[in-house]
Amino acid sequence: MPLGAIYPGTFDPITRGHLELIERAAYLFPKLTVAVAENPGKDPLFSLSERVDMIRNVTAHLKNVKVEGFTGLLVDLARRKKAAIILKGLRTVSDFEYELQMAQINREMHPEIETLFIPTGLDVNFLSSSMIKEIAGAGGDVEEWLPPGVAERLKQKFRY
Repeated sequence: MPLGAIYPGTFDPITRGHLELIERAAYLFPKLTVAVAENPGKDPLFSLSERVDMIRNVTAHLKNVKVEGFTGLLVDLARRKKAAIILKGLRTVSDFEYELQMAQINREMHPEIETLFIPTGLDVNFLSSSMIKEIAGAGGDVEEWLPPGVAERLKQKFRY
């Protein structure tokens, strides 16, 4: 049976690093769901529907990718989607420490779902949505680090 995968995140906003991982995963798996977490604890700049819309726009060329927002536990969404894999991108060792704990908890709750870690490419491993928002909020140019169209939406958020 072909394996489906889920790539979760807040994606506030989606970066070139996120998109790179989505494209790599779309090549590896016959079905990929990009699961956009509501995550009110992070106080996102963009609403859930705005983030879903941005990701749908930049992944439209990937026919096996579906984008949807979610609340609740990721492993429950994975079960509902019949996904065997939770995909996590790693930039740093600290990413790994946190994500390993989450993977172990998820495996304890649903042992049939595996977590797969993929390191980000060297050209994008420094990118984080938080850092990009900070630079954009101070008037810096972040366009080169974002997929097409996302920088303009970010600029609109910081206009007074």
